[in-house]
Amino acid sequence: MISVYHYMTIAAILFAMGTYGVLTRKNAIVIFMCIELMLNSVNLTFIALSRHLNNMDGQIFVFFVMTVAAAEAAVGLALMISFFRNRESIDVEEIDLLKW
Repeated sequence: MISVYHYMTIAAILFAMGTYGVLTRKNAIVIFMCIELMLNSVNLTFIALSRHLNNMDGQIFVFFVMTVAAAEAAVGLALMISFFRNRESIDVEEIDLLKW
């Protein structure tokens, strides 16, 4: 039987992997993918605890997190396309357009 502790352990591992990826990678698209991984681990936590507590609040909140994640992905990819057109690179260290 899979308990809530198993789900929480998997969610913690996924979150740690996402955090490691955000802190160590230089490619902006990979960083956005790691942020999505972190958001999905939080969604897994919400679903597991919602199921464990027999409460629908966590499952409803997941839909809001998914909406924000989709908007973040769309805006982030639009910014990356804009940066690539201007600088022909999406390396995070080379993105200094906000510095005047």
